[in-house]
Amino acid sequence: MKDNIGLYYLPRPGDTRVRVYVRRGPDGEVQFRLWQADFPQIFEGHQWLSHDVLARAAQMYRDERNANIDPLWLYDINVARELLKQDEKENPTVQIRTTDGNS
Repeated sequence: MKDNIGLYYLPRPGDTRVRVYVRRGPDGEVQFRLWQADFPQIFEGHQWLSHDVLARAAQMYRDERNANIDPLWLYDINVARELLKQDEKENPTVQIRTTDGNS
C-alpha cells in the first residue's frame, strides 16, 4: 500500500492504526519506520532503520527486558522486499547521466 508518506504494510492485517513504512536506503538496503496512529511521536522521533539495526535492537530487548517477546516480528524483511520489488516494477526510476558521469 502507498500513501502520501510512502510505501507501507500492515503488520497486523486489518489494523490500519499501525503501519510499517519501507524504503530503500542510499546503499540499496531495506529500511523501516514504524507509524502508530495512537503514538505519532514514534514516527516523528525515529529515523529510518535498516533490518540489521532493528535485529540488533530486538536482541538487546530480549536480553535485557523480556526473552519471550520478539519486537522484530513487526519488521518483516520478506514483505518489505516484495513491496519494494512490486513498487519498483510499477514505478521504474530513470537515472539520467550527465556528460561528466554524474547522475
